[in-house]
Amino acid sequence: MGAGAAAVWGRAEQQDFRARVRGALLGGAIGDALGAGADGRGLDELRAAYGPEGLTDFPPTGGRRGAVTAATQMTLFSVDGLIRAQVRRDTGAWHPPTDLHHAYLRWAATQRDWGPDERRKDNGWLACEEWLYSRRGPSRACLTGLGDATMGTVQAPKNPTARDAGALVRSAPFGLLVGWEPELVCQLAVECAAQTHGHPTAYLSAGAYAVIVHGLARGETLDASVQRALALLAARPGHQPVTDALKEALGAVRQGIPGPGRVAALGENGFAEEVLAVAVYCTLVGEDIRQGLRLAVNHDGPSEATGAVCGALLGALHGETALPPAWLCELEGRGTLLQIADDFAMEMTQGPALHSPTLSAPGWLARYPRGAAELT
Repeated sequence: MGAGAAAVWGRAEQQDFRARVRGALLGGAIGDALGAGADGRGLDELRAAYGPEGLTDFPPTGGRRGAVTAATQMTLFSVDGLIRAQVRRDTGAWHPPTDLHHAYLRWAATQRDWGPDERRKDNGWLACEEWLYSRRGPSRACLTGLGDATMGTVQAPKNPTARDAGALVRSAPFGLLVGWEPELVCQLAVECAAQTHGHPTAYLSAGAYAVIVHGLARGETLDASVQRALALLAARPGHQPVTDALKEALGAVRQGIPGPGRVAALGENGFAEEVLAVAVYCTLVGEDIRQGLRLAVNHDGPSEATGAVCGALLGALHGETALPPAWLCELEGRGTLLQIADDFAMEMTQGPALHSPTLSAPGWLARYPRGAAELT
């Protein structure tokens, strides 16, 4: 959003936007943490362990309740990269996919290093958060796609057969670019997904997800947001599996009482388009966030991914105050998520007051440096 656009943000609009940004990031992390306890365990096993309703609360994972996975880690770095792209725009170096790639390389360092490298002056504040230096079940495609400094593109993607949800689960922040047109939001999410996941259904699912979040962040209904995503997908090669999955999700709403059987029918193979379809369905039929998320994680498929995507959709739709307080208070990294959510909202609504080609707030540039990443 350019300097001239700052005037359109009234105080009420800024507060609503911040609530949806917080809701999307915190909601995604809650769904991630809830689903992490179910991941790899089938519905029968979950019911045997937790009762007939399956998993209904955070289980201890990794030695604590509310622990998040790589899905939340990478989402944080998506937000960091988007803020850095806006800040670097003042320099004339405006290529957001490159800024996101640098951010994902900073995430990759957290998967192999013991802690922050203080010699790197370009890290900014997020890469100095020590709790992020922990490997939390990242997709193999994310690790290999970011294993060197070469950036994958749609024309020359990394891991062209990768269809899992590893890129999908980090793509909600693209939808929070409410000052952008939906087509551009979709394109950026697609380009950034192709950096690790080169199969068309994987990167197009990420694009569709971003468009759906974009509609919710603008205050639209979920159904209208999905319809816009379907319209934008129609012109893209390889869209049919994603289009079909989303249409099945919409159709399942009218097929009776929600339950694990409906979720299973949408797919449990872990493909990105199936994860997106399950999350959309659970968001549509959930009476509240708690019920929607419980439905999203109690099945035989990849519960962490479906929980993370559903949580972000529910959070963007309803805002942060609708999130269950008992889950929020135990959520790992809540302080970091809130900081970056508020920084993102401030950058999008008041960026010109923080930096311009001629004037900058030094504290902001310390948090989000303009320098290109050292990629060695």
